[in-house]
This record gives sequence, C-alpha cells and structure tokens, in this order.
Amino acid sequence: MGGTGARTWVYDFSEGSKDQRDLLGGKGANLAEMTNLGLPVPPGFTITTDACRYYLEHGSTPPELADQVTEHLRTLEQAMGKTLGDADDPLLVSVRSGAAASMPGMMETVLNVGLNDDSVQGLARQSGSERFAWDSYRRLIQMFGKTVLGIDGELFEHALDEVKAEQGTELDLDLDAGHLADVVRRFKAIVAEQCGRDFPMDPREQMDMAINAVFDSWNSDRAVIYRRRERIPSDAGTAVNVCAMVFGNLGEDSGTGVAFTRDPGSGAQGVYGDYLQNAQGEDVVAGIRNTVPLADLEAIDRSAYEELMQTMSRLESHYRDLCDIEFTIERNKLWMLQTRVGKRTAGAAFVIATQLVDEGLIDMDEAVRRVTGDQLAQLMFPRFVSGGDAQQLTQGMNASPGAAVGKAVFSSEEAVAWEKRGEAVVLVRRETNPDDLSGMIAAQGVLTSRGGKTSHAAVVARGMGKTCVCGAEELQVDTKNRQFTAPDGTVVREGDVISIDGSTGKVWLGEVPVEPSSVVRYFEGELDPDAEDADDLVRSVHRILAHADEVRRLGVRTNADTPEDSARARRFGAEGIGLCRTEHMFLGDRRQLVEKLILAEGDDERQAALDALEPLQKQDFLEIFEAMDGLPVTVRLLDPPLHEFLPDLTELSVRVAVAEAKGHADEGTLRLLTAVRRLHESNPMLGLRGVRLGLVVPGLFAMQVRAIAEAASECREAGGDPRPEIMIPLVGAVQELEAIREESEQVLADVCESHGVDVRALIGTMIEVPRAALTADEIAPSAEFFSFGTNDLTQMTWGFSRDDVEAAFFHAYLDKGIFGVSPFESLDREGVGRLVEIAVEGGRRARPELKLGVCGEHGGDPDSVHFFHAVGLDYVSCSPFRVPVARLEAARAALGGERAGS
Repeated sequence: MGGTGARTWVYDFSEGSKDQRDLLGGKGANLAEMTNLGLPVPPGFTITTDACRYYLEHGSTPPELADQVTEHLRTLEQAMGKTLGDADDPLLVSVRSGAAASMPGMMETVLNVGLNDDSVQGLARQSGSERFAWDSYRRLIQMFGKTVLGIDGELFEHALDEVKAEQGTELDLDLDAGHLADVVRRFKAIVAEQCGRDFPMDPREQMDMAINAVFDSWNSDRAVIYRRRERIPSDAGTAVNVCAMVFGNLGEDSGTGVAFTRDPGSGAQGVYGDYLQNAQGEDVVAGIRNTVPLADLEAIDRSAYEELMQTMSRLESHYRDLCDIEFTIERNKLWMLQTRVGKRTAGAAFVIATQLVDEGLIDMDEAVRRVTGDQLAQLMFPRFVSGGDAQQLTQGMNASPGAAVGKAVFSSEEAVAWEKRGEAVVLVRRETNPDDLSGMIAAQGVLTSRGGKTSHAAVVARGMGKTCVCGAEELQVDTKNRQFTAPDGTVVREGDVISIDGSTGKVWLGEVPVEPSSVVRYFEGELDPDAEDADDLVRSVHRILAHADEVRRLGVRTNADTPEDSARARRFGAEGIGLCRTEHMFLGDRRQLVEKLILAEGDDERQAALDALEPLQKQDFLEIFEAMDGLPVTVRLLDPPLHEFLPDLTELSVRVAVAEAKGHADEGTLRLLTAVRRLHESNPMLGLRGVRLGLVVPGLFAMQVRAIAEAASECREAGGDPRPEIMIPLVGAVQELEAIREESEQVLADVCESHGVDVRALIGTMIEVPRAALTADEIAPSAEFFSFGTNDLTQMTWGFSRDDVEAAFFHAYLDKGIFGVSPFESLDREGVGRLVEIAVEGGRRARPELKLGVCGEHGGDPDSVHFFHAVGLDYVSCSPFRVPVARLEAARAALGGERAGS
C-alpha cells in the first residue's frame, strides 16, 4: 500500500453507514448509521482502517492525514460552536479505537482531550462547576498517561487513593475541586517523572498523540494474542473515532449507562441495563460505583427515559437484532454514544432468533444464520447450579464444557467396575491414552493434571459429550496410591466426591448441585417442544433445527461402535453410521482371543482363534444394524496395530524377569513376550496396521466381513433393512484395496449363497494416507465410496503424532501464531484441506457416482463442516453428541452463514 493523491482517510459521522465496518470499524460504522437515522449522536469523525494500515507499514501517518483531520475538526468545532481546548469555552473530544471485529479491551478510551491548565478554568466557568472541571482534567491525565504514554496505571490509582486517604474517604465523589486540583498536580508529577517530559498542554498535540496511540495499540501484546485466539486477520487494522465530549458527570441531572434491547442472558424482552447518575461512561464499565437498574431511570428522568426507549425500539427494528447501547444524559438531554449488535449467551441467541422471526423482522433462514454450532454445543452440557458447600481445590483448563460430579477413581478399570455398581465417578489421571476409553465412557467426567485443550482427554471427551478439565497442573496425581494432592495440601483419595466444571476449569472437593440440560433431554425425546410446559429455549432449538434439516445439503452420520451410541445418535438426528470402529470390539474379555490369534503357530491355531472371534463380532454388528435399521452403517475393518491389544513390552519384560528369578516363569507368558517383542514397533502409527494387517494376517479381514454379512443376513431374514458398507482402512495404493476387495466380495457371495439372501454391501476405503489422496483417480474405480479419515490424514500431512506432540509444543505454536487453532480441532484447509480437494476432484473424475464422506473428528467441528460443504462431500460423520451441531452447521453452510472463526 502507499498510494496518496486524493485518497480519503477521514469520514464525518454523517458520511458513513453500518455497511462500512471494514473501512470505518464497527464503532465508527454504527455511529455513522445512528447519525443518518437522525438519532442524537454527538458530532465527530472517523479515521479509517486504511490510515492505520499505512501507519503500521510506514511508521508514520499518511501525508494528507493531518490536513484532513484539521478540516473535519473545523467542521466539528462549527457544529458545536466551540474550539478545541479554547481557554474560555473549550471543545473537548474523546478518542476511541474501533476495529471491524469486536476486540474487547484492546485499548482504553481517552476522554476529555483538549483540557490543559488554561481550558480547565474555562470549563469550570461554562459548566458552573469547578469540581466537574478538575475531575475531568484528572481523568484526562490518568487515561492519557496510561493509554498514550504507557505509564503504569497503578501509579495514578495510588496517588488518587493517597488523596482520598488524607481526606478520610473512599469515594471519589467526596473530593471537592481543591482536592481534585491536588490530584491533577500529583498526576502531572507522575507524567514528568515517568516520561521525562511534561504533560502536553497543546490540545492538538494531545489529539494527534492519542490517534497514533490507537494505531500502535493494534500490535500490543494483548491485541495480538486476542486476534490469534479469535482468528482476526493481523492486517485488518483499527479505525479511530474522534467525538465531541458530552458529560454525564455534571450533576444529578446527568449520568451515563448501558442498555440492551432485550435480555442478553435469556433473550427475554424487557428493559435491561444499568444507569449511574453523575458519572462518565468509564465509571459504569469499571464498576467503581454501584449502578441502578435501567428501569429506575424512568423515575429519575422520565423524558430522557422515554426517548431512550423509543430509540432502543427503533435501533432493534433497524438492525433486526438485539442491540447493545451506550448513552449519556447531559443535563437532561440524551446522547447516543455507541450501538452494536449485542453479544449474548448461547441460550439467548436461539430464543432471540425465533422471537425476531415471530416479530416479522427476519425469516427462518436468517434465524439459522444467527446461531452457531458452538452455541448449540454449549447448550447440550449439564450445568452446575448455585448452592452447596464444596471447597474449590484448583482451576485447570476448561477443555470440554459441562458439569460432572462423582467419586474420584484413578484407573479405567476401577471406573468401569464402580460404574457397574451404580456409582457416579470422575476419572482422574495425569493424562489419558486410548487404553482409557472404557474408563472415560464409564465416568461422568475426566480430570487430568497434564495436557491442554487438544490433548487426548480433551478431544475424546468433547466428542463423547463428557465434561473434562485438563492441565490442572497444581494437582499432584498419584495413581499408584490412588490419590491426588491439591495445592493447599488437601489430599483427595479414591472414593472422595469431587465436582469439575468443564466450562470454567474449576475443581471442587464435594458435591456441587447439577442439573441436566433441557436441550439434551429434548434430543433424547424426553421433552416435547410442543408441550405447554416446554421452555422457550427448547422450542427455539426445535424450530431452528427442524428448518436446518430442510435446507442443508450435507448428510449427517455418526461415529458409533455400540448399539447404545447408535440408538442415541439416531435420536439426535443421525442419518446412519459413517464410522463403526471394530477395534473397540476386541477389548475387555476378548483381548485373550486376540492374544491367541497373535500367538498362533500354524493355520489351524489361527483359524480357531478367528472362529472364536467371529460370532462375537456378528452379534455386535447385529445389534448395531437393528439400531440403525434402514440407514447405512459404514464398518471400518481393524485399523490399529496388533500390539495395542497386547501387554506393554517393558511391563511384560519385568513380569517375566521377576517370575524367572522366582522360578515361576510359564511357557505361555514367555511365548507372549516373544510375540510382543516381534511386533514391537518404534513408530506404530506408520507400521503394521490397517490394510497392511489384513494382508499379512491371513483370514483376519475375511472373518470380519463374514461377521458383517452374517449379521446383515439375519437382520434381513427377520424383516429388517440392514445397509452395511465395508471400509478398508489405510489404503495407500490401489493394489492393496483390490486384494482385500476381491477377498471380501468372495466372502459376501458365499454368505449370500448359504443364506439365500441378497446381502448388498458397498465396499470403499478410508482416505487417510496422503498418497491415497494424490492417487484418488486410480483408487476410485475400485471403491464405491471414500471416507476421509482426517485425524490420520492430519498426522501424516504434518508429520507428527497427536498424542506425542500436543503437550510438547502445541501451546508454543499457538502462542507464536503458527497455529490459529490446533489442526486436530479444526481442519487445516491449506494443507490437509488441499489433499481432500485433490481426492474429491480425482475420485469424482474417475467415478462420477462416488460417494464421499468424512469420519474424522473434524466431521463435527463447525468451521470444518463449512469446508466439507464447499468441496462437495455428501456427508459428514461425527460422535453422537456432535450430530445436532453438524446438522445446524451444514444448514448454515448451505445458507451462506459465516463459519465459526471467520
């Protein structure tokens, strides 16, 4: 950038509109909109985000900016009949930042710019209040010193507290003009001491320095961190708003407040907000004094109150949404200082959207756009309610929202055993791994002392709808002795009741009362949205989801491995199973059969082990097909390496060594150790697994396909409508797929012949190896569907193992901005997404009718769903609890709603 010429860098409030957010920032665009609506906005002007970008690139303001500011300042002075900083009747202005995207707390406002040792006297004469004038002056020096000069704000607070202490008071209002003049003297001394220069007396210099400080604040540490977290572009820049001051601190007939056009907490209609007499806006936000409810303004100043109510109604109708308003009353006259579409809770978002439909302000398409999958997810977790006498122990990371109460247990085995006895438990670990899955399923929630929001515990818990607090580093977790120690020395032993809040990260000893989510009860079929006693939230969620299902193009399936999960997902709106992992069917008691398979020394022994596993597998599939009757069920053949079903090498080696030393070593254990050593891999993720396993272990995949076919035949014979799809994992070359496909087709034909029932089963593959994506045109002729396994595709594309690297360096990558968000949480569009695009293009070119889906964790991520819609997939698949979220986001993608994080 850098062009000059006739470029416009400054716009009067009357020259813009709400549609110019990118140029004028959110605050400036909305001030312009209110001005053009004829609302009482103090005159002012906006310096554009273009000027900020120029400043950041060149280290100086554009050459024409000073003249354009002068021109607009002159117009402002004429409108107000005053001159900036005039000694007799000064015009004072505020200088505020205002980026296109809301960035709370990026830079504080500077009020009362234009005051100096001379103009403070003129302000006192014109206002008739010396106290007001000196209070305004001390506020300017305090704000200017902290925000523009970078002085530690505590220094000013201490000086103010000293004066109040000397006067024997704790309230600013008790200080008179003389006391405040003393505060100003002390504040100016702080500026001179800290900056080596006096506080600037030239009003224009004050304004120019404040403008540049706003530009500089764009790259402050907190602004950079906030932008990374919210994924706001670093080159967007901020606008600057210069506005004539109006004063709410001129006495009891003045004041300032914030208002909402309806309750941002619940969505209920009414008068919501706070008002503070004889105060400036910063006092309300800072909470220095107690405000009164906005409704009390009617008794304080009826005329201003009625005008405010009319203005609020007009703004809500104009913006067609909940509006958040800042206003000031100066000697009984109402002034509008800001409006914006207000932030709201997840519940209020749904309720307000349907209210606005009923009021005729928006249609149902817009209602779907107005809410997000993230908001819906928040509504699905249980909540703690106030009450109880639990003791807070620590606070970790709020990894998966919700509320969980249960007895602390320190192993997955204990979690399962206690849950079977009817006990509610919370699984406490240093960190979790895939072996903890059964314990996580059994537990109400998961607490770990290690790991972050992208750790195994967090990712799995979110997918399962389990509450999770991770990275509670202050806890000393001792799994051996089944206890943990809190930072205050409190020891929590197995069986002690604890409460964890996945929304805040807080951990308590004892029971905090909890209530189930009404939204989940609705999805489970326990609440009828049409019933008289249904609450507004359930009704709103029902209406919006019903419309979402009508407009979305993407299908939504679920990842489910049990009949229970399958049935729940169906209640939650799933249209089939996109991923049924068979490895979960080999755990528990069946692990011994897998050991026999691995230890088999000949074909007969191997076949005997397979024969023992087959009926168990068949029963699993039979129950799942019944739960998903009439809907597709994609079964992934065994994917992880065999050693995952075996004991840990080190642990087994120690066991054998101890047994040998005692003379108790048995042949079976020694054979097992030999097998474990033989199968041990340095990097199992890249070793013998998936299709490779099916090619190396004769009969393994054939056994699984036969179990699928037999289960489907029985279902069909019983009048059911099973729709199995067989998915071959980890294919990298078409030859691998062809070999397993040929074997599978033969098994299917044999079962069809023996039962006399036509068992149709699609055969496809998982695209999770980069080479498969790149050679999709070769693979597609041998596959009836592709399902993108984005978890492994992400690992292999980036070249790192999620379980190993998340704790090691992800936090550093997020801090440095290398990641805006973990690529395991939201799809890496530029890398992994490009491979998906290549595979879609190549696959459909070779086989136009190819069915395309995704079954990785990203299938339920709101942001990623928009990508999958855009590249033309047929469906996404995700864990049962994320099915409603995917349904909503698929509709928002179809309607062109903003994706999460945009």
